[in-house]
Amino acid sequence: MPRTASVTRDTLETQIKVAIDIDGTGKGQFDTGVPFLEHMLDQIARHGLIDLDITCRGDTHIDDHHTVEDIGITLGRAIAQAVGDKKGMTRYGHSYVPLDEALSRVVIDFSGRPGLTMNVPFTQKRIGSFDTELFYEFFNGFVNHAQVTLHIDCLRGFNAHHQIETVFKAFGRALRMALELDPRMAGEMPSTKGVL
Repeated sequence: MPRTASVTRDTLETQIKVAIDIDGTGKGQFDTGVPFLEHMLDQIARHGLIDLDITCRGDTHIDDHHTVEDIGITLGRAIAQAVGDKKGMTRYGHSYVPLDEALSRVVIDFSGRPGLTMNVPFTQKRIGSFDTELFYEFFNGFVNHAQVTLHIDCLRGFNAHHQIETVFKAFGRALRMALELDPRMAGEMPSTKGVL
């Protein structure tokens, strides 16, 4: 059964469509009006081996906040829809990723319980014109709608671009691990509770 989803979200602030194939090959297409976010979304696709197509028309004439947060929300919904009942999934994933002086760790659990712990001490408030505080909003929107527990830690780094790129690469790789189907699970629920 294909693990795919297509989700739209239309508000007065943003109009978003996310199409996803979590058993893809890492192809990404993005048209969001926020180029730096697109660069980071491409890391999720490539390192997660997820095919991802995201379009957004947002009120970026005000700022990027609604666009970034709402893409996180819609991506979370798409992931939740694509994984379905979660039977046979590995469930947990983790990754450490370096980029020059920066090193980040991401750990994810498809627990059904949303929770975000994010410790990224950005060395700059902006990367180009992009406000680094918005990455928290992206991941918070994602966890609340994907129903996952997510821990993000940037362990070191002084270049803010390197810091967040290691986070997104590690996030993609942790997703890939958690979403893998484990043949030894034989379609069983990866929980002693019998439900996630």
